Amino acid sequence: MTFTERLAARARRLRRRIAFPEGDDPRVAKAVAVLGRREIVEPVVVRAGEEGTLARAVAMLAGGRVDGVVVGAVHTSAEVIRAGLDGVGLRPGVRTLSSSFFMEVNDFRGRGTEVLTFTDAGVVPEPGPRRLVEIAREAVRVRRLVVGDEPRVAFLSYSTLGSAGGRCVERVREAVRRFRAACPEVPADGELQADAALIPGVAAAKAPGSEAAGRANVLVFPSLDAGNIAYKLVERLAGATALGPILQGLSAPLNDLSRGASVADITHVAAITALMAGGDR
Repeated sequence: MTFTERLAARARRLRRRIAFPEGDDPRVAKAVAVLGRREIVEPVVVRAGEEGTLARAVAMLAGGRVDGVVVGAVHTSAEVIRAGLDGVGLRPGVRTLSSSFFMEVNDFRGRGTEVLTFTDAGVVPEPGPRRLVEIAREAVRVRRLVVGDEPRVAFLSYSTLGSAGGRCVERVREAVRRFRAACPEVPADGELQADAALIPGVAAAKAPGSEAAGRANVLVFPSLDAGNIAYKLVERLAGATALGPILQGLSAPLNDLSRGASVADITHVAAITALMAGGDR
């Protein structure tokens, strides 16, 4: 069973109510039909042509009348993010809205197909140490809900544990120190180069004894440039399936579609949104 098939199966058990404020878009209409027929979620369709549709669908989320919102086939990311911040706000203790991509990648370390979290690859351009910690904490929380495994976090850099220096490296090191203090139960390490984070043999040479190197499944990028470039390269050159950007940090699940989203993309994001709502009813 593929990752997306597992998402649908798990979401089906929850029967979450997910609002679609762009119901007039043909792709959204087809996705809603698929979701309803397969009983992955209970779709709540709002006509896209109605004035104030997005604000009303977000109000439904804030008021608990739906469990999540999927939007962005027509609206811009800026509009979606603004509506989320204004309508539902950030989770307590969170000051930064960020995002993750779930990357389903082919076997590269002898464990079969895997799902990696790339964060942040969609929202925050130049995060400092505090923001990197918030991004990582939210990525861990969302991964537990959506993927269902235990996160191992690698804070990425062009340096591995002191092999190089520079302001960017120091920023990542400080983020690692703060993250470990805030989340001591989560295996994490950095700064790590990508090969040391992902490949056990490289980790053994570059970061022996690390609790995350060589086994990382959450990759925290030092900038939006790095994260966005990386996910597109892995998607296009390695044939990975990229799901996202999934918004993280909001007090209730609201996710932004690409305006080029396919019917399949919309159904997958709806399942993820249902899982982000958490727990059985």
